[in-house]
Order: sequence, then C-alpha cells, then structure tokens
Amino acid sequence: MSYLITLFEQHSYLTLFIGIFLELLAFPISGELLMSYAGYFVYQGKMNYVFALLTSFISAGAGITVTYWIGKVGGYRLIEKYGKYIHLGPERYKKTAAWFERSGSKLLIFAYFVPGVRHFTGYVSGISGMPFRKFIFPAYIGAILWGSSFITLGKVLGPNWKIFHEAASKYLVGFLIALAGLIVGYLVYRFYKNQIKNFFIHWLTWVTNYFRTIRATEIFLVFLFLALIGLVVLMFGLTQDYLANDFAEFNEITEYVIQTAIYMNWMNGLLTFQQPFAFGSVIAVTLIGIWVKQRNRLLEYLLLVVTIFGGIPFRSIIMDLFSFLQTLGFMGEFHSANFPDLKATLVMIIYGTCIFLLVRHSKKNYWTIVIPVIGLFLLVGLAIANIASTHLLPSDIVGGYVYGGVWIFFNFLLFEMFRLMLEKDEFRKDKN
Repeated sequence: MSYLITLFEQHSYLTLFIGIFLELLAFPISGELLMSYAGYFVYQGKMNYVFALLTSFISAGAGITVTYWIGKVGGYRLIEKYGKYIHLGPERYKKTAAWFERSGSKLLIFAYFVPGVRHFTGYVSGISGMPFRKFIFPAYIGAILWGSSFITLGKVLGPNWKIFHEAASKYLVGFLIALAGLIVGYLVYRFYKNQIKNFFIHWLTWVTNYFRTIRATEIFLVFLFLALIGLVVLMFGLTQDYLANDFAEFNEITEYVIQTAIYMNWMNGLLTFQQPFAFGSVIAVTLIGIWVKQRNRLLEYLLLVVTIFGGIPFRSIIMDLFSFLQTLGFMGEFHSANFPDLKATLVMIIYGTCIFLLVRHSKKNYWTIVIPVIGLFLLVGLAIANIASTHLLPSDIVGGYVYGGVWIFFNFLLFEMFRLMLEKDEFRKDKN
C-alpha cells in the first residue's frame, strides 16, 4: 500500500482510477484510502475537486459494470471454478445472493460502504440474472455517493485524513448510509408527495385517536419502556468508553468537522436557548399549557417539578459515582471532569420534559410531529454552537444528552404508570 501511495503522488488521477477499478474487481486494494488521499490532495491544491470526483465516478461505474457482465456471461460455473481466487466461493456467494434476494436492487446503493460486500455486488448481480436496466441505476447512484463521500470528507479533513480513514468504519459509515437513505427518501417524496401526505395524515389521525384509550396508554407505556432501555444501554456504552478514555478520536474528528464544514456564525444565537430566561420561558409556557388542557393537572405539574428539579441531583450522583470509581483505579488516564456536561443535561431535561407535556394531549395532530422535530434541531444546533464557540468536548455534550434522556424517560414511564392507574380507577367508578 505504501508503494501505491508513492505512485499516487506521481500519477494521481491514473492511480485513483486504476485503484478503484481493481478494488471492485476484488483485488486487495483500498479504494476508500485512495479517495480519502485524493481529497487530501484537493485540500493541498494538487488535484482538482471536480476532476477527482469524475475520476472516482467513472472508475467505480466501469468496475461495477465489468464485474456485472463477467458474472452475466460466466454464470455460476465461474464461481465454482475461479471464485476461490477472489474469496468468493460457493458458500460466500450463496450468502451474498440471499442478501440480494431479500433486499433487491436497492442494496447496490449501500453495498459500496460495506467492506467485503462491494467487491462482489457486480458479480452476484450478473450471475443472479438481474436485468441490466434494473442494475445500472442503483449501482451508479451508489458509485456517486461512495466517491463523493470519501473525497469530500478527505478534502474537508485535510491533514487529518489519516485519522478519518482509521475511524471511518467506527463513526462515519453509518452516517453515510443514513445520508444516502435521506437522499433516496427525498427523491421518493418528490415523486409521491401527495400520496405520502395523505398516508401520514390518515396514520397520524388513527394513532392519535388510538392512543387516547386506556388500552393504548398501556401500549404507550411499552414504547416508553423500550426507549428507556435503549437509552440505558447507550448510557452504559458511553460510561464504558469514558472509563476507558476512548473518546479522544471521536472528539478530535467531531471538532474538526464542525469547525471546518458545519459551524456558521449565526449558530451562536442558538446559545440564547440555554440561558436561564429561556428555560424560564419554556417552563412558563408549559405551565400554562397544562392548565389550559385540563388533563391530570396535578400529576403533570408534579412530573414537571420532579423531573426538572431532580435533574441536577441525578447528575451529581453520576459524578460522585465516577469519583468513587477513580479511587478504585478505574480511571488512570486523563478524563474530562465535565462528563456529562451540566448544561447539556439541563437542556435535554428541561426541553425534553416541556415538549413531552405540551404534545402529550395535543388536539392538533401535526404538533405532535412538528414540536419534537424542532426540539431535535435545537439540540443539534446547541451542540454544534457549544463545540465551536465554548470549546466543550463533544463527548461531554453527548453524555449530557444521553444521561438527561435516561432521567426524563424514567420519569415519563413512572408518571404514565400513575396516570394509567388513575384512569383505570376512574373507569371502574364510572362502571359502578
């Protein structure tokens, strides 16, 4: 690979083209490494960004097309006779083919991002008899997404491209697949806008009406319980990484990407939403909303007070636990003294609780979607602004959001159980 990098420095475009092409033929070459390095060359001004993208698109498109026709012409006997030379024996072929059969041609879009799969997608598609017109569109869309993702990130990360390449499989592959999914979702929405709107209006109306029954409240409790379990698992995972001091790489990459590609000056205005008067305003609106809705006022006021005022003691218990573990020798290296971040924890607790109480009995169905989405964007925006302008560690902010999420969902579950008990008691009284 070091020889390939040396060759890349002398013949950049040719090496990029041949490297990607050969990898898709199942040669042991890392196309992702070459594309990240190409992005670094773009950052240095040694390569043109547009030409680098075109080279990766054409090379990946040519490689996947050639392997498709090799599989199409050679058929299954090709696997039996020569598959072992490219690590695609009959057993591996059957597993990959079964995956294709379950997922269809759409798998081609994401297969580029999966090491050990992208090398065989063309062969398997051809051998399985997939029509070329059905193969070509998702295969080329995947090639465009794959190439543009790694070259662009290499360009953005600049000197840190090596760190990015080492951490890509851990932190960014899921993000890239999610991005591809969003693009596909947007295209589907453009073509089927009216049908999708009608479906969601009908579905949202049904869900809202259904969840107002006692039985639906029990189902709602199940959802809250599952959400709490998921957050607890995530919390333990973050705790393990914190104790092992495994956040350094995540923090470095996140800070660099935010500073160079995401952060904009206007985002500093979002920091207003973590000031005391902003907290007081949203709490006041929630108090008024609970009074106007006239649904279990006392219980909901109690939920608001307990969840918000119990947030700081909950974080203090976590911090004391970490201090105790440090005395036992679990934390030998440097660790942030601010994990989980206090402001991030309070932001999650206050806005999360207020949003829950505001939409819990909303009569306007669209508010149950719009307000949580706005809250989610606010959390992301505050995280970006804090990382860029206040130099908080990304891991501390993520920790604050997750630990705060565990606390509020624990209280949601507890108080919804009380609510269910009250509703069942009222139901029995009305029946008698």
